[in-house]
Amino acid sequence: MESFDLVPHPQHAPAAIRGVQARLLGLDADRLLLRWRVDGARSLILPPAADTARADGLWRTTCFELFLQPHPGEAYVEWNLSPSGRWNVYNFAAYREGMTPRPLQLGPEIAMRLDPDESALIFDAALPLAGAPPLPCRLGISAVMEERGGLKSYWALAHPTSGAPDFHANACFIARLERISKTS
Repeated sequence: MESFDLVPHPQHAPAAIRGVQARLLGLDADRLLLRWRVDGARSLILPPAADTARADGLWRTTCFELFLQPHPGEAYVEWNLSPSGRWNVYNFAAYREGMTPRPLQLGPEIAMRLDPDESALIFDAALPLAGAPPLPCRLGISAVMEERGGLKSYWALAHPTSGAPDFHANACFIARLERISKTS
C-alpha cells in the first residue's frame, strides 16, 4: 500500500531523530494494518511497558497517532498508540469538539521492535475497523517523539502554516483511505 514521510513541526525540531515514516500495510474487512519507522531512535524516550489497555494522555511522551475523518464530514476518530502497549480511541463531533471514548469490543494489536543497534524503531499496529468511520476517509498520520532531555518533536503528514503543533487541524488530514483490499 502507501508510504508517507512525516515532517517535523518547524518550531519543534528533533535532535537525533532523522526521520519518521508511516506505511499502510493493509486493509481488509476486519482491520487496518499500519507501520511507523523512526530513524535515529537511539535518543528516543520510550514509556515503560504496560498491560495492553486504554489510557489517556499518551501524547505526553512518545506516541503514534492516526486520525480518520469520513469525507465529507466534520466528525472524526483519533487513535493514540503507545510503545508501552497502552492505547485509546476517541470520537470527535467536529474540530476538537465532543470528545468521547469510542466503544470497542477488541482493542488494537501493537508490536514494537528496535534494530539491534537501536538506530531504528519499528512500531506496528493492527486496528480493528470497528474503531474506524465508514470509508472513504481523510487520513492524518502523526507521531510525538520524546528524546533524552525532554525534547519533543511533532511529526505529521503536514502541519498548519502557523501556530503550535495541532494534529487535529484540517491541514494534517491530507491522505485518503479509500477501499477495502487484501492485506499485504
